Amino acid sequence: TGLDRIAILSAPETALSDAQAAQLHLLTERRAAREPMAYILGKREFRSLEFLTPQGVLIPRPDTETLIEAALEAAPDARSVLDLGVGSGCILLSLLHALPEAEGWGVDQSPAAQNASAENARRLGLSRRVHFVASNWGAGLERRFDLVTSNPPYIPSADIETLDADVRDYEPRAALDGGVDGLSAYRGLADELPRLLAPGGVAALEIGWDQSAAVMRLLTEAGLKDVEVRKDLAGRDRVVLARRK
Repeated sequence: TGLDRIAILSAPETALSDAQAAQLHLLTERRAAREPMAYILGKREFRSLEFLTPQGVLIPRPDTETLIEAALEAAPDARSVLDLGVGSGCILLSLLHALPEAEGWGVDQSPAAQNASAENARRLGLSRRVHFVASNWGAGLERRFDLVTSNPPYIPSADIETLDADVRDYEPRAALDGGVDGLSAYRGLADELPRLLAPGGVAALEIGWDQSAAVMRLLTEAGLKDVEVRKDLAGRDRVVLARRK
């Protein structure tokens, strides 16, 4: 019932009913208003898995697949995975799909994100291996994890209005706005990661393309080791990895 049916509904040899014509008009108007296709269709593919993407949840992006690949390479035997700011669940659930022995925890303050990630876990058959927590980052978590991931908000506040209308006007501001310099979330994560990581545990954080030096410095100052950066397919810095001593 989404835009993936428009080609069929609008084919010359297809006679549209009044209801179908009205639906086609509505869907076309939504896209003309720059609403993202992922919200119109209600879903987005990520690493060959289908994720529901209701409004109010950050849309999965191909850049984030770099984080999955880097995390799996750095922690191939992880048995416990924590994703801070779980959103649609695309990071955590993709990792659990690739790590059949692992158990996962997803943290988010947004009710929309909690509902979407839980439903995506159910649809992917992963509900028994995942736990969702309503919290502000790692607050209240008492255990340690082999792998901690996050795609935090990292766009400087002043840059939000310069984003494409598809992003600026529709995606949740809390998942985009990283504070004055875009690094507010990373400062909080740097404070919490030494407590959340098991000995030898790995942190994998998505970053903006020009933030690697600043984020690496924050993690090094927090006492983490083996801090390094990974590039995305466009050759831009995209993920910072670090390990607990």
